[in-house]
Amino acid sequence: MFNYNNSNIKIVEVGPRDGLQNEKISLSLEDKLEYISLLAASGIKTIEATSFVRADKIPQMADASELYLELKKKDFYQSVNLPSLVPNMVGYELAKKVGVKEISLFSATSDEFTKKNINCTIDESFQRMSDVATAAKRDNVKIRGYISTAFGCPYAGVMSSKKLANLVERFLKLGVYEISIGDTIGVATPKQVYSYLNDIKDIIDFDMVAMHFHDTRGMALANILSSLEMEINVFDSSSGGLGGCPYAKGATGNVATEDVVYLIESSGLKTNIDLNKLLNASTFILNKVGKTSPSKLIQTMKV
Repeated sequence: MFNYNNSNIKIVEVGPRDGLQNEKISLSLEDKLEYISLLAASGIKTIEATSFVRADKIPQMADASELYLELKKKDFYQSVNLPSLVPNMVGYELAKKVGVKEISLFSATSDEFTKKNINCTIDESFQRMSDVATAAKRDNVKIRGYISTAFGCPYAGVMSSKKLANLVERFLKLGVYEISIGDTIGVATPKQVYSYLNDIKDIIDFDMVAMHFHDTRGMALANILSSLEMEINVFDSSSGGLGGCPYAKGATGNVATEDVVYLIESSGLKTNIDLNKLLNASTFILNKVGKTSPSKLIQTMKV
């Protein structure tokens, strides 16, 4: 079905950070550690652990330093990547202090969105990130980039592929090893995804591209198929379909990792993830936050 030289597809599990950051129920450190441990047991090799942000802005991430120190004690620590998001140099210094080995930086294609999200323009966000990236490269810390509102913004409407291309080029100059292209409010369509990826194929190797879809309008899996046709082999997802953006009205959760794994494996490609163990992790965290899952697979299996 797909012309892949390498049939292995990488899943970046964002549940512990993106999935939990806006949950009203304050989870204990122990529950977060157990959740990440269960995800690691499923075979996922990249798990976004936390974010080093202001506790008054995102209370759920207030224990970032303590969490990461505890994760370093786990048996899986050496075999699982645990990137953490940092918004500025203050966050970077906190992450560096506890030994974070990979960070995520973020901006958006929309000034209106970045002003709501991080209280600055796109240009100002790159000024901040430039300092962080310089320090990270000096410290041999890997850098991943996030581009929000790649296809549409809740405040500025449809975003152009030209704006996306500009952000991709700017992130590459920062020295990122991978760029996650985000459909923050779930408005993308397969045709749009194919078109936008085609428009940036000459400025970035697709081995450096990840796609990050929200399932607001039920299009996430179709958009992943469109991305697979363009030979994208990295996808962000959240177990149980948890997550959403606090600064994007109406943005429901990330696409569920279970549904992504099922789609990919049924397409003849591999994720090397044990679906049953992944369902255990999702069941655990869904019970802790008191939510049912939008995941079609979970609903079907009545987990």
